[in-house]
Amino acid sequence: MKIKWRKLIWGGIISGLIIFLGTVIIYHWMDKQAEQRVYEETDTIPYQAVTLVLGTNSKRKNGATNFYFEYRMDAAAALYHAGKTRHLLVSGDNSRKDYSEPAEMKEALINRGVPAAAITMDYAGFRTLDSVERCKAVFQQDSIIIVSQKFHNIRALFIADKKSINAVALNAPTPAIHAKSKVRYREYLARVKAVLDLYILNKKPRFYGDPIDLPL
Repeated sequence: MKIKWRKLIWGGIISGLIIFLGTVIIYHWMDKQAEQRVYEETDTIPYQAVTLVLGTNSKRKNGATNFYFEYRMDAAAALYHAGKTRHLLVSGDNSRKDYSEPAEMKEALINRGVPAAAITMDYAGFRTLDSVERCKAVFQQDSIIIVSQKFHNIRALFIADKKSINAVALNAPTPAIHAKSKVRYREYLARVKAVLDLYILNKKPRFYGDPIDLPL
C-alpha cells in the first residue's frame, strides 16, 4: 500500500509540474508572437479604419470605478481623435436586459467626444474569442486595431492570427490594482484555454448572424 501511495503522490507531482510548465510555455509563447504588434503610444500605431474595443464592466463588484474600463475608453477615444481610426466597434456582453457592456462603452466614448455615428455595438462579445471572430465573420473586417490592456491584447492577437485577421493592438494602461488582483493570475489559465479552444476544441462564437456593413 505504501508503494501505491508513493506512486500516486509522485504521479501527482509530475503531472502538476507538466501542467505548470505547459502553462508558462504557452504564456510566453503568446508574448513572443505578439511582441512586435503591441503599441504603447497612439502616435506610433499604424492606421486602420476599424478598431475593435474589447469590453468589460464599467464597475467593479463593490460598485467602484473599474479602471480597466475607463483606460480602454480613454485609449479608444484617443485613437479616434488622433485620426488613427475611423470607426470603433465596441464588443461586449449583453446577456441580460439590465446589463450591456456595449451600451456602457458607447456612452463613455460619446462622453469623450467620439460621434455616435463612428461607433457600432456588438452585443454578442461574450468572450474574447467571440469578439475577435465576429469582427471578421459578422462585421467583415480582416484588418483592425484592438484596444485593451496589454495582457488581454496579447491573447486577442493570438486569436486574430488563428482567424487570419491582420491585427495590431494599442495597450491601454493597466490599473495599479492589477498587480494584486485575481485578473493577473487568471490570464495564465485564459491563455491555456485559448489554445485548447482554437487548436483542439475548435470553439465557435455563441452567435454569428447576418453580415453587417459598418458605416465607413
